Amino acid sequence: MSLDLRDRVVYTEAATGAYAVTAAVAALAGASSVIAVAGQSRHGTVADATTQTEQLAAILGVRDRINVTARRDASDVATADVVTNSGHVRPIDGSFVRWMKPTAVVPLMFEAWEIEVGRFDVDLPALRERGIAFAGTSERHPTVGVFEHLGSMAVAELIACGVAPRGARVLVVCDNPFAAYLEDGLARAGVHVTLTASVQETIAARVQDVIMIAARPAGRPIIDPAAAAAVRQNWPGAIVVQFWGDIDRTALAAAGVGYWPAASPAAGHMGVLPSAIGPEPVVQLQTGGLKVAEVLLKSPDERSQTDLEYIDEL
Repeated sequence: MSLDLRDRVVYTEAATGAYAVTAAVAALAGASSVIAVAGQSRHGTVADATTQTEQLAAILGVRDRINVTARRDASDVATADVVTNSGHVRPIDGSFVRWMKPTAVVPLMFEAWEIEVGRFDVDLPALRERGIAFAGTSERHPTVGVFEHLGSMAVAELIACGVAPRGARVLVVCDNPFAAYLEDGLARAGVHVTLTASVQETIAARVQDVIMIAARPAGRPIIDPAAAAAVRQNWPGAIVVQFWGDIDRTALAAAGVGYWPAASPAAGHMGVLPSAIGPEPVVQLQTGGLKVAEVLLKSPDERSQTDLEYIDEL
């Protein structure tokens, strides 16, 4: 991607697993300083995030330019040219935005349409009021290519919940651009796929082993008590798998319907992470998001057509 963040200050997260890469990528791209916020999550402790981020940075020879901290400090934020909307940085609310300098930029590490469907941890009106530039990342850009991994992620989720993909009958409930990628990836793994936009429209569908929810979050569960009862009645024994779009686990349990994953992700978040199939999708996405920051830091007349292809405008 020819990422160039020379002489820039980047404020991002220290994280675990594949997500430990973000701070190191920024430093490899020439950032003069990377402030990485470590936090507690279901994926690891503050100590885990700190250790894994620092170890990766040391391996790559950029440890001296990365400062890991457990505090979101206003003075740190005020120095940043780039603020990513990463997990331990969020929420980027009104108070946080007031800490930022107006020349800073915020790359969203997902496509623009996703911010409108259940992601409430970035205050876009506050950013606009301060004149701070922000944009989504084109996940379908050839060098980012995150959407190309969606099918593999769905297959990994089936395997994780104990369903062998080959020969499995899966009803995919999808009302967004994920649909074609999920259908293709699952079919290539030998899954018999039925694609629909809603559970209610497909009650007459043939017997299913899995109901995979991959619908836009709507601020309420896609699978509520009524839908859980419909699943139980029409597809007894089927498992509801949450790819994206919130589901009511209490209602599913009450209806005697199995579900996956067992633990609920945050509202509006995916039930499977790209890292489920390896680090590559995460490296590509985080680097693509930082590329968006690079482009936003340029004046509009300096942005080439190649630059603009990375940006997904809101």
